[in-house]
Amino acid sequence: MALFITDECINCAICAAECPNNAIFSGAEHYEIDPDRCTACAGFFAKPQCQEVCPVDCILPIPPRSPD
Repeated sequence: MALFITDECINCAICAAECPNNAIFSGAEHYEIDPDRCTACAGFFAKPQCQEVCPVDCILPIPPRSPD
């Protein structure tokens, strides 16, 4: 399960330092998460650390795709 950062991001950068996979980076408008690198901290922590430290709760799971 990968996560993504919504437009509510305030660019505080707290999340980037917490990611054990270095999946979080500064994007054009706000921080972003590389879904190919994000594991939601599986194998490292019980909960995604970026979500734990985000002051505005703008990090969410990527919604599943609907079958076409």
